[in-house]
Amino acid sequence: MGINLDKVMGFNQQALAVFNRRSEVLAANLANADTPNYKARDIDFQAALRGAMSSGKSLSLTVTQPGHIQAKEDEGLGELLYRVPHQPPVDGNTVEVAEEQVRFSENAMRYLAEVRFAGDKIRGIKRAIKGE
Repeated sequence: MGINLDKVMGFNQQALAVFNRRSEVLAANLANADTPNYKARDIDFQAALRGAMSSGKSLSLTVTQPGHIQAKEDEGLGELLYRVPHQPPVDGNTVEVAEEQVRFSENAMRYLAEVRFAGDKIRGIKRAIKGE
């Protein structure tokens, strides 16, 4: 009887891909905090994870331009949504730096927790194989 690692690690793999994509989106928001008319974006993690898990496909990256790597939104990484600012901006930029920093930090902590869960799962499989 074999172990299907795709089934065992599938959720962790999908969750890490969504967390990674969200960190890219939040970092782009922070990088464009002073860009006039830039609209802050985010991913609905729950909806993205549901989409990734229901698609049954592995998530992959597609190179769109030399030197740039972008994930395709239709591969279960979630739809990018625009964020509504708490205070209307004068220059049209909807990035609120403090809020973006909090969301980025929260996402980073969740990413690290998911890495730890995946590592624990792998260690458990190794112990089972060794008969410990």
